[in-house]
Amino acid sequence: MRQSKLFTKTRKEAPKDEVSKNAQLLIRAGYVHKEMAGVYTFLPLGLRVLNKVTNIIREEMDAIGGQEIFMPSLQSPELWKKTDRWNNEAVDVWFKAALQAGGEVGFGWTHEEDVTELMTQQVRSHKDLPCYVYQVQNKFRNEVRAKSGIMRTREFFMKDLYSFSRTQEEHDAFYEKCSDAYKRIFSRLGIGDKTYRTFASGGAFSKFSHEFQTVSDAGEDVIYVHEEKGIAFNEEIIDDVDLKEFGVSKDELDKEMAIEVGNIFSLGTKFSEPLGLVYTDEKGKKNAVIMGSYGIGPARSMGTIVEVLSDEKGIVWPRSVAPFAIHLVELSQGVEQVKAAADVLFQKLVEQGVEVLYDDRDLRAGEKFADSDLIGIPYRVVVSARTVEEGKYELVERKTGESRKVTENELFSL
Repeated sequence: MRQSKLFTKTRKEAPKDEVSKNAQLLIRAGYVHKEMAGVYTFLPLGLRVLNKVTNIIREEMDAIGGQEIFMPSLQSPELWKKTDRWNNEAVDVWFKAALQAGGEVGFGWTHEEDVTELMTQQVRSHKDLPCYVYQVQNKFRNEVRAKSGIMRTREFFMKDLYSFSRTQEEHDAFYEKCSDAYKRIFSRLGIGDKTYRTFASGGAFSKFSHEFQTVSDAGEDVIYVHEEKGIAFNEEIIDDVDLKEFGVSKDELDKEMAIEVGNIFSLGTKFSEPLGLVYTDEKGKKNAVIMGSYGIGPARSMGTIVEVLSDEKGIVWPRSVAPFAIHLVELSQGVEQVKAAADVLFQKLVEQGVEVLYDDRDLRAGEKFADSDLIGIPYRVVVSARTVEEGKYELVERKTGESRKVTENELFSL
């Protein structure tokens, strides 16, 4: 991509009503556009990052046996009334609309009811189980407070996986497998060392559910972290948990603010029983299917990366999700030989399959470097009269700021 052709532009200031760091930086760097409170458009740079985050999640869900589907956002009241979750007093996040033909429709904020109804048409016998399906799609929440940038929005991108098992033991085994997959996901996203499997209330179906919390001052949750064991406890349960079973004491825990980037729940038969999802076992007996749900917000994860890894100059993307690997900056200052050398290098990098954003704009060096720092691509490669003369290129690592001279072949192997 030539930066001169990129229709989004950087800006010096974020909207005055935007208080979160992730939104300020993402807007200034040209990754997202704010439509209204809690609603954002992902621009070309932002969509490249979001797609990379989502692809990592997909790869890990596929690796544990997940099969991707795509369910509708529009939800039927009749289905949700069966589980008593259509009532606004029970669930206060609904967006609902009146149909011209009469009646109401809801905009889905989760899909337990929908997927359970779907599975009643697919599951008959024990041979049809276990089964794991997931989707990545837009969901809607009527948030009262939408002030955390892309981490808390009224329309959001969500990966939700649902497991269907014959026994509690079968469910528990997959639950742990999914937990391990989540750890791999957050490690690949570059925030694994700050993200903890956090014990939270399990409700009526299990002793605990688990959140994946990333330590950050921008977080809305309070957790207690045991660094050595790599686990944490949500503040809501800390006084009710017998820490002895985990081999820790409260004075070993560090109190931290954190962002919830994922969660996993055991659902038992809460949805399968009222919606009639049963299977016939080897003895001909009908049993309710044991269910679980597992969520990650790709956009929320993207915002968390910005909150945790950015610095005073701007965004710092991990290589795994950066929109491009190299930010090629030419400083020709009207010298045609330098401009030609940068053009040739750009073409060679593209031919080698390297993802490159090429800053070919007619701007001063300081402006280009400031934009490069703000955008946060892992490596900046500078082509100038000096580098052309030396036959090497200046390579600057965004994360550390370290600069070194490299050959053309070294660039191809980044």
